[in-house]
Amino acid sequence: MSLKANYYDKPEGEDLFGKMVATNKYALAGGLGWSTVEVMMVSKPKGYVPTIARYVYFTGPFVGMASAFTVGTYAANKLRGRDDGWNYVVGGFAAGGIYGAWKRSAVSGLVAGLIFSVAGALKKQSIDEGWEFFPEVKNHAISSVNPNRYDFTLTKERERGWTTGK
Repeated sequence: MSLKANYYDKPEGEDLFGKMVATNKYALAGGLGWSTVEVMMVSKPKGYVPTIARYVYFTGPFVGMASAFTVGTYAANKLRGRDDGWNYVVGGFAAGGIYGAWKRSAVSGLVAGLIFSVAGALKKQSIDEGWEFFPEVKNHAISSVNPNRYDFTLTKERERGWTTGK
């Protein structure tokens, strides 16, 4: 299994490991990014062990929520025998449970589960109906990394070597 796996490479209810890799790579990246910002700007721990502890404190629940969503969705699909948005609702509430345990608050877990389940059901609906939940960002020439590819002149130079036909 490569790290280039996508969640929708295989149908729902198949290839749990590939789906786990697909969700956890984003959770790991998000957790490490969030941890870096928190360590550098908020907590500013002194020493290696406290810094690593802060990274684990934030990255662990991110990966746990992604895993709970994936396993919850997979299990709901297998148990119910249907491929619909309710499986994503189950996965969303499983991820919300992990969030609530992390924050030690049942209310925040229920609210997070509700938010995750609505987002999951909308994502499933977007896949089924063919519209994009998160559309691809189009790079514009002005904010591009390499603006030299684009011609910003008002009038392009005419082709050389042409005649009037006489």
